[in-house]
Amino acid sequence: MDKFIQVYNISPQEFRAEILASIKKELDTLKENLQPKEPTEYLSRKEVANMLKVDISTISNWCKTGKLKQYGIGARVYFKRKDLEESIIKLN
Repeated sequence: MDKFIQVYNISPQEFRAEILASIKKELDTLKENLQPKEPTEYLSRKEVANMLKVDISTISNWCKTGKLKQYGIGARVYFKRKDLEESIIKLN
């Protein structure tokens, strides 16, 4: 048994536009939710000092005062690039 859909009071162009808008909305939702996640990039103290053009002692001072968030494995200290970029503030 065949099924039929009957649409009243809408032109074929309007119907087509509605279908395309619905499909676009669903594709945008899928695209937003299925973005590949970038791997977390970890930097050493030396790399951070070179990146910010400061001395390693400055990096240590910023860690002690809480300006930079550090992570570690054993005796090694690392910083997330994203955290560094977020810690830089805009000046007026």
